[in-house]
Amino acid sequence: QVQLVESGGGLVQAGGSLRLSCVASGRSFSDYTMGWFRQAPGKEREFVFAISRSGTSTSNKDSVKGRFTISRDNAKNTVYLQMNSLKPEDTGVYYCAARNQVASNIVYVRGNDYDYWGQGTQVTVSA
Repeated sequence: QVQLVESGGGLVQAGGSLRLSCVASGRSFSDYTMGWFRQAPGKEREFVFAISRSGTSTSNKDSVKGRFTISRDNAKNTVYLQMNSLKPEDTGVYYCAARNQVASNIVYVRGNDYDYWGQGTQVTVSA
């Protein structure tokens, strides 16, 4: 069992930056593949970025390539999503997710592949 708490959301103008953090508690953080998802009002939840247990493998949504980066600090039980050059279409509730994973370099892009979810943090990008 792992508990996830996101933070770092807020209101920012287009072109600005935010860094989201997700702190995990419970079982060993390094056992988990981590992902970030988002959900805009009236839309389905969508994949944003994922990182493997070891941090050596990542996968991202095409529209965030070159603007967002993901990283993790296993010593701090934390995964980060650095978001630069934000656009209004990046607005939504951002969720952190975790999946217990044996292989160290596997990532998942489907929400159904994750076992644990945080409560979400709101990101609003104004035009």
